[in-house]
Amino acid sequence: MISNYESGRRGFVKKTTLLAGALTLGLPNIMMTQNKVKLKKSLLIHKAEAAFEREPLTHSYGFKGGYITRLWQVATQLQDYSGNRSIGLGIQSPLWSDLKVTSIWSESGSNSLMYNLTCKALQLIKDQSFDSPIQMTDTILDDVHSYGIKITSNPNLRKTFTLNALVSIDNAAWLLYAKQNNITSFDDLIPDTYKHGLSYKHRKIASIPSVSYSTPESEIEKLGKEGYYFLKIKIGSPGTQQEMLKKDMLRMELIQKKLGSISPENSPTGKILYYLDANGRYESKETFNRFLDHCKKIGSFDQIMIVEEPFPESFDQDVSDIDVRIAADESAHTDKDALIRMEMGYSAMALKPVAKTLSMTMKIAKLAYDRNIPCLCADLTVNPVLVDWNKCIAARLAPLPNLKEGLLETNGHQNYKNWETMVDYHPKGRATWNKPAHGIFNTNEEFYKESAGLFLPLPHYSSLFKN
Repeated sequence: MISNYESGRRGFVKKTTLLAGALTLGLPNIMMTQNKVKLKKSLLIHKAEAAFEREPLTHSYGFKGGYITRLWQVATQLQDYSGNRSIGLGIQSPLWSDLKVTSIWSESGSNSLMYNLTCKALQLIKDQSFDSPIQMTDTILDDVHSYGIKITSNPNLRKTFTLNALVSIDNAAWLLYAKQNNITSFDDLIPDTYKHGLSYKHRKIASIPSVSYSTPESEIEKLGKEGYYFLKIKIGSPGTQQEMLKKDMLRMELIQKKLGSISPENSPTGKILYYLDANGRYESKETFNRFLDHCKKIGSFDQIMIVEEPFPESFDQDVSDIDVRIAADESAHTDKDALIRMEMGYSAMALKPVAKTLSMTMKIAKLAYDRNIPCLCADLTVNPVLVDWNKCIAARLAPLPNLKEGLLETNGHQNYKNWETMVDYHPKGRATWNKPAHGIFNTNEEFYKESAGLFLPLPHYSSLFKN
């Protein structure tokens, strides 16, 4: 029986032989050129292993009605038979990806379960070949998800939980594929099918910090003074629907009191813009509209640019009648789920290559582009290296209406206890494009030329592996 790896290797040899035959027969140069363009080596994987370390947060980070205290940083190392190696990174967030798992298994237990899914996926890809990293992720997703359902004892396990577990593997696969095909730039890494949706070249990206339930007043004021003009605010406070609504109203009153009169220099409206994230906590339009009515009453409504995931995933009502731009995030697990949300009236997509894999993100970005749905990049409180993977996507997305810059939520610098140390784990962590000024990342020519340093070695994360 021929293994997938051997089959892929033989297929590559066969294609090469056919091209050599075309040269011998003297076929037109244009045909040979087209064949050369199409001829790419498959993704060949021999060894696959993972390791992790836990990074503590400065304080508990509250969202989705819960809190996290530390984040597992997962590194995956892939190797082929030629000795090419790659290191891919991922951040686990069980609370974000499936609240039910976290509520049953606790923070540490749910992280252990997610890491188990990563290890299962590694077993499936060893000594295998795939046409591309996208095909690899598509091939193993259902098997890994079935395994996740089994070990979590949750028949309704959200697919986002599984995709979160695959991020480091998908990340490493793209880098190994790049080495096998002599690709050295992010633009060349994007397959032709997905280039249109990722063809923009922003010179500026708005850096969007996060305000959670537990963010102190002093830090909220500090964000305003530092010139940030776009803030992501976590709503959907813990408690019953009525308790949540009351807390959210009071929270918005506090934020408006602290920031409502500030006029950031880079804001297109002269005011701080709000990006609200409810993480599916509002169970009805009536309750959510009461919240919006309160925002109108206190003068913050006109500053709301986006509301992400106000309703649970099971909520199946059209949202186009709500007078704010509604974005889908964790409910859009896959491109198929994203399409359903678009048909329900969701008018923006929050992309998360750092949470749902680069492969799935490319497919969702293409779907949104084809339907003229604007996108932005949302964070998962990731490390500096993954911030730049997110930034490479955000820099290539068309802007939201009435905005000129790309949008990138990034809150790791607010929440990681050892953030400055982690910055030095990134070979370009101190580069100019990583230092926001007045709420703006300047994605200059160097950023694009060096592909944010994503193709450079990662000594710290490589040291997690003995070999």
